Amino acid sequence: MRGRSWRRWSIAAMCCYKQGEASRLIYRPRRHRKHKGKGRDSFSWRDYRDLAVRAHLQLKAPIVLVWDNLNTHLAAGMRQYADEHDWLTIVQLPSYAPDLNPAEGVWSLLRRGPLANTAFTDDDHLERTLRRGLRHIQLRPDLIDGCLAGTGLSLTHHPTTIRGNQYLSCRADRDSIGSCRQERRAGQGVRFMSHLC
Repeated sequence: MRGRSWRRWSIAAMCCYKQGEASRLIYRPRRHRKHKGKGRDSFSWRDYRDLAVRAHLQLKAPIVLVWDNLNTHLAAGMRQYADEHDWLTIVQLPSYAPDLNPAEGVWSLLRRGPLANTAFTDDDHLERTLRRGLRHIQLRPDLIDGCLAGTGLSLTHHPTTIRGNQYLSCRADRDSIGSCRQERRAGQGVRFMSHLC
């Protein structure tokens, strides 16, 4: 979102789902105040890595991160980080498939709710409105569940014992995304997360 040509807001958000638990929304807004030619005006792969780490620490569980094909999501550094950490599994959505991303529902709720028909007086007014809207969604797991339902995807839990490990499957009702499995350690759950910036 832009206030003026040299000011910009970016928001990264994760819809977090785990079988038998309330859905969660983890987000990070950032105000960019750059001058021409200085710095990046969006999130880098390191920012997304830090958000995934923060989610892992908050949720205390391994993460299956399902996201789109944004260039920073495909960065070599991000792939390397995921390969080096067994708690993080990344699954790429098919190209041009925003309808499979639950985080799109979060942006829709914001656009139709607190951001609708509002003329912001300044950056602080925009920031307060964004944070209030995201907090409202964050405190209502039913809204986050609705974002998943809007994709046509669902979570299914099929406990299977293979060499003492349990599996949580995230299966899609649509053929285009397929299924993903993430091994979980004894006593820990797996969070299925969708992300969009």
